[in-house]
Amino acid sequence: MEPSATLDIDALKITQEQFILASQSLHLQRPGGDAVYPVGLYGWRKRCLYFFLLLLLVTMIVNLALTVWIIKVMNFSVDGMGNLQLNQDGIRLEGISEFLLPLYVNEIQSRRDSLLVFQSEKNITLNARNNQGQLTSQLTVGSEALEAQCQRLEVRSSDGGKLLFTADDEQVTMTTEKFTVTGLEGAVFGHSVETPLIQAKASEVLKLESPTRTLTMEAPRGVEVSAAEGSLKVSGRKDLQLESTEGEILLDANTIQLGSLPLGTYTPSPEQPSQEQAVYEVCVCPSGKIYLSPAESTSTCQVMSNICLWS
Repeated sequence: MEPSATLDIDALKITQEQFILASQSLHLQRPGGDAVYPVGLYGWRKRCLYFFLLLLLVTMIVNLALTVWIIKVMNFSVDGMGNLQLNQDGIRLEGISEFLLPLYVNEIQSRRDSLLVFQSEKNITLNARNNQGQLTSQLTVGSEALEAQCQRLEVRSSDGGKLLFTADDEQVTMTTEKFTVTGLEGAVFGHSVETPLIQAKASEVLKLESPTRTLTMEAPRGVEVSAAEGSLKVSGRKDLQLESTEGEILLDANTIQLGSLPLGTYTPSPEQPSQEQAVYEVCVCPSGKIYLSPAESTSTCQVMSNICLWS
C-alpha cells in the first residue's frame, strides 16, 4: 500500500475518535443510567432576547410617563376629569363647554347662583322623541326666528300650576286675567276674537276699527259699551243701524240731541206775522226716518210729510 493512502486512513481514525469522545462528553450518564441533555440559549439568540426585554422595559417606562402626563394635563381625579365631575345624579360641568356632536340628556340644570347659556354660531335645536325614535316636538332658536313644532304649546306660571297660554291646530287660548297690547298700531286680528272684556288703559283711548270691512260685536246675553268718565262716540260714513228683534231700544240721558236732521219748511198764512222759527217738532216717517217740522199750535208733521217720499 502507498504511503498517502496510509496517512488518510490514520487521519480518518483520529477524526472518528474525536467525534466519539465529544459525543461521550455530551451524553453524561446519571446514576440511574438516564442521559442528561443540557438546554439553553447561546450566541445570537441570547443577545436578541436581551434586546427585546430591554425594548419592552423602555416601552413600559414611556407609557407610564405618558399616562402620568395625561392625568396631570387633563386633571383626572376620583370625582371626574377637570371641569367634568361625575356623581350619582349625573355629570356636572364647570365653565364653558363645547359639544361638537349631538347631546342626549334627560335634564340640563345650572347652578343656583348662575345662568344657563346656550350659544351656537348657527342655531340651537332641541328635539324630543318617543320610544320608537320618532320626532314629536322640536324647538329651534335661529338667527332670524324662534320656531316651535309640536302638537300642543303650553305656557304656565312660574310655579307650574296655572295655565297661561295654549295653542294647537284648532285654537289659541289666553287664560290670563289681562292681556295687554302696547304697540302703537294696536293688535290686528285676521278673524274673530272671543273675549269677555275689551278695556283701554287709564287716560288712553280705546278704538275698534275695521278699515275695509264691517265690525261686528255679538254676545248671547248682550253687549255693553260704556265710558265711565268721558263721552262715547259712534260714527259711520254711511248708515248707523240700531236693531232689536224682540226687545226695545232705550236712550236714557238727561239730554238727547239728534243733530243734522233734515229740516222742513212751512209757509205761514198771510194773517200770521213772519217770525224767526225757534222751536221744531220731531216727526217720524213710516219708514223710520226722522225729520224736523216747525212747531205750531197743532202738529205740522202731516204738512211736511212729503219728505218721507224721498226716503
